[in-house]
Amino acid sequence: MRVRVLGAYGGSTPRHRQTSFLLDGTVTLDAGALTQALTLEEQSQVRSIIVTHSHLDHVASLPFLVENVFGRTEGPIEVVGPKDVTALLQNHLFNDAIWPDFTRIPTHLLPAVTFRVVEAGVPFRVNGLHALAVPVSHVVPTYGYLLWDDHACIVFSSDTGPTEAIWEEVRRRVDLKAIFVECSFPDSMSEIAEVAKHLTPATLHQEMRKFPAGVPVNLYHMKPPTLPQLRADVAALSDPRISILDDGDELEF
Repeated sequence: MRVRVLGAYGGSTPRHRQTSFLLDGTVTLDAGALTQALTLEEQSQVRSIIVTHSHLDHVASLPFLVENVFGRTEGPIEVVGPKDVTALLQNHLFNDAIWPDFTRIPTHLLPAVTFRVVEAGVPFRVNGLHALAVPVSHVVPTYGYLLWDDHACIVFSSDTGPTEAIWEEVRRRVDLKAIFVECSFPDSMSEIAEVAKHLTPATLHQEMRKFPAGVPVNLYHMKPPTLPQLRADVAALSDPRISILDDGDELEF
């Protein structure tokens, strides 16, 4: 399984792209910066977009991707997620007010985009990969995902504060190769992180007690304005398992 970090951050500047990961060239996890990171040809290869939740830093480029590949692909792009996530995107994004409803363009029989509803806790297939949605603790309905093939399993936490179910799930996996977990704010902003249900380096380190031993931990969703202090807080943990991701990183499992 190949993972390309299209956007590692929980905010946007010219040097920081919003949360997006490309898996094996055809599946993305979230869509914060797909059109900023991929060429038009690469965009046309994307067939499925797994969405963790409806916040803008995770879906901002989704409307533009659909527009860019319109008429350039065989069949629609599918947006995949539990019903309480996909319904928000259909009602508040592809609603003919914020953006055209591409589920009816060019016609409802031949749409440019479809929504596939999956059930939390029930494995599903997406372009050759297996996946499982697990609820996490955030301020809107949000899901982390386990994804696996014949060789490896990886997990993405999505946006979350301290949580339980997803770490219970990964502890059952003997093939887990990497954990991708959010870490949004430095420790000095712990009160904001608690209200917004995000992690700081200190709360992350507490969460890591729930992780399987020895599995590499890759941090993402850092907020650009406080990134220097967050990096310093992570360095102070002196934990060799932890790496901080950046746009353009590529990993293979």
